[in-house]
Amino acid sequence: MQPSLEKLRKIFRLEHENNYGNTAIIGGLEKVLDFWESEAQADQLDQEIIDLVSQQLRNYAPLEPASRAQALKDLWRRITETSPGSGRRPEPPPAAVPVSAGDSAPTRPAVAVAARTGHEVAAARTPPRPLAEAAPGGKTSDTPAALNAPLTVLQGVGRKHAARLEGLGMRTLGDLLYFFPRRYEDYSKLKPIKSLWYGEQVTVVGMIESVTSRPIRRGAATIVEALLGDGTGMLRLSWFNQPWMANRLHGGMQVSVSGKIEQYLGRLVMNQPDWEPVEMEHLHTNRIVPIYALTAGITQKWLRGIVNEVVTYWAPAVVDTLPEATRTAAGLMPLGRALLQAHFPDSDADLKQARERLAFDEIFFMQMGLLEHRREWKKTEAQRFRVADDWLLTRVTKLAFRLTEAQQVATAEIRADLDSGQAMNRLLQGDVGSGKTVVAALAAGILASGGAQSAVMAPTGILAEQHFKSFTSLLIDGEGGVRPGRIRLLTGDTASAEKEEIRSGLASGEIKIVIGTHAVIEDPVKFANLQLVVIDEQHRFGVEQRAELRGKGHTPHLLVMTATPIPRSLALTIYGDLDLSVIDEMPEGRLAVATHLLTPQERERAYALVRGQVREGSQAFIIYPLIEESEKLENLPAAVDDYERLAAEIFPDLRLGLLHGRMRAEEKDATMLKFREREYDILVSTTVIEVGVDVPNATVMVVEGADRFGLAQLHQLRGRVGRGSQQSYCLLIPSHGAAAENERLQAMVETTDGFVLAERDLQQRGPGEFLGTRQAGYATGLRMASLTDAALIEKARLHARNLFAEDAGLQKAEHRLLAQALRRFWSGGGDVS
Repeated sequence: MQPSLEKLRKIFRLEHENNYGNTAIIGGLEKVLDFWESEAQADQLDQEIIDLVSQQLRNYAPLEPASRAQALKDLWRRITETSPGSGRRPEPPPAAVPVSAGDSAPTRPAVAVAARTGHEVAAARTPPRPLAEAAPGGKTSDTPAALNAPLTVLQGVGRKHAARLEGLGMRTLGDLLYFFPRRYEDYSKLKPIKSLWYGEQVTVVGMIESVTSRPIRRGAATIVEALLGDGTGMLRLSWFNQPWMANRLHGGMQVSVSGKIEQYLGRLVMNQPDWEPVEMEHLHTNRIVPIYALTAGITQKWLRGIVNEVVTYWAPAVVDTLPEATRTAAGLMPLGRALLQAHFPDSDADLKQARERLAFDEIFFMQMGLLEHRREWKKTEAQRFRVADDWLLTRVTKLAFRLTEAQQVATAEIRADLDSGQAMNRLLQGDVGSGKTVVAALAAGILASGGAQSAVMAPTGILAEQHFKSFTSLLIDGEGGVRPGRIRLLTGDTASAEKEEIRSGLASGEIKIVIGTHAVIEDPVKFANLQLVVIDEQHRFGVEQRAELRGKGHTPHLLVMTATPIPRSLALTIYGDLDLSVIDEMPEGRLAVATHLLTPQERERAYALVRGQVREGSQAFIIYPLIEESEKLENLPAAVDDYERLAAEIFPDLRLGLLHGRMRAEEKDATMLKFREREYDILVSTTVIEVGVDVPNATVMVVEGADRFGLAQLHQLRGRVGRGSQQSYCLLIPSHGAAAENERLQAMVETTDGFVLAERDLQQRGPGEFLGTRQAGYATGLRMASLTDAALIEKARLHARNLFAEDAGLQKAEHRLLAQALRRFWSGGGDVS
């Protein structure tokens, strides 16, 4: 027997057990047609049978129980006579054995399984008793275990549909409950036909005047057309390649249709509209309609119906883990109602409140976890380090420039951390060229003066070398500074004999500061007394790498640095467990980089500026979008391809170097070193030069395909020039002329303040530009919250801090369920840094 007929057999048998009360399917047997017709067509059932089933089930509800029994018996008899192999039965077949959703699961809802006992159905028709909303002692159980049941327990969800839904991230009933719409269509404002306009998305209620079906494309397809009237006018409805619509609609039927108003031969039409008889519950029309993400084989209407059944039954049963006092203080909707309204809102106001509640939970849980991490870190004792003001003054006076006020504040904060007796856990955030390295070097110097060791890890060898030179020039002297040889550089390029010497010096404690790449965390490296870990460009390192380096000491102080300006809302959310120091001033005398936006037709102007700057002894970068492998994006120029053209045709008299992501690490470092040593006039590169490279002699940055980059990334690229005393330039060339008017790129011309650009980038492109390995997991775990919503973040942070101050360990009875929810939210979490 075909699966669609087997499913029908089970439904008919269940209806028989329920004494033909039209209860085998929630909403009545007619609801089965929402999915059964397509399954029957897939099973290649005779169209006559499909039409017969559709007709009988649509006329089933008005019948008396005795007439319903006879109708189903007659229908099944016709099916068995027409469909070979279906088997002849005088009445609907026996019920199948119910499918268990798990030993601990409560009674399944009517949506769960088509085949079950009469007792189950009677219980399922009674909605679950809503759990108490008062938090203190009001909740005595967790969210029902049945929400862990697979989606195949749902009527109409077989293995194929379940596999497709899994591709959308849904495996269980609970997953489906939290599978929120990606957008909504507001069909709640009905309009008369006479008032319709072309291009509107509307709902219209009227009566079917006529229905016709005709072949098109020489019989290769079919079009069903219906004429809808509402007393004010007529609207033509069309369905392509859905011949069964001719049988489902008939003259005199009152229907509600929703869709986009289009025009054909001067008349208004609505193609492929959603529709429902007006006496049905308006799930798809005449309301604010949820629109879900789809995949092949899943239709919007089918998925919406499945979600509605689950949400309607299970949302009231979900336990609200947010304490009642917090929920009331924050003015939030109860969780069960929020889940229901997030899927099927009654109004725009209800939808807004529902989304706020669900988003608040996500940010609140994140903040609570970060506060707990921070508390645990603060309880960790660490060695204290103190230096006299004279020592610091000696170091600072060696600099060729004065520390900015922001640098002085950051240095004072770090000094206080190191002298607190608690392990420092601080993020040092500063714009490109703001002087973070100097502050980090002073911190390492404080520890060296106390006889302890520091390790500095940078993402690239050339950046590590730059730090090595900066640390050495600042710290090595005979006046209380670090003695020569006690600051060493350790990278993959370090000679084997020298590596062994450095490892020996670290193990004995002779070497006080080691600066390097991932080589500093390799197994042979051991420290005698590692007390400070500095991670530069921290988003370039994974959790495991940071933890491994920190694990080489005993509760060492931790300083992580980033040159990417991070908006305050994002910093509070992602780095809530770290103390934050911000360097938002540039050193005195630093000239702002002059930024210009050119059209592709003005590219020769950029080349002319490059030639002029090189003639004056400067150097230039020409940057291309990062293109994976050999693929191109919409014919954008690629660095490798254009390098040949630039060298042969544009700058044949100049020395060009090539740098891209497919080169080995040692090749990249060698190329960058040659450029810094002025062996190349122009470096043609992808974005691998984005972070940390310091070439003071470079004065021109040309960015091709600039519209392909975020503002944060463009700002980082621009920061590669302007690091010397000469005026520098950044020329942005978008991929097409229209993009030159792009408001986002104009912002680069208007300001060089990285924090202003970061705020704009966060609003326009989301948090992805700022998130690295550690933070990405947090962002992807947010289904409703937006990290651009500063007001909500501040609100959730305030209430999290208040609750944490009241009961940091969540030991009170009314906080038990919140503690469980937090453990689930943070399961799989990693290093706090």
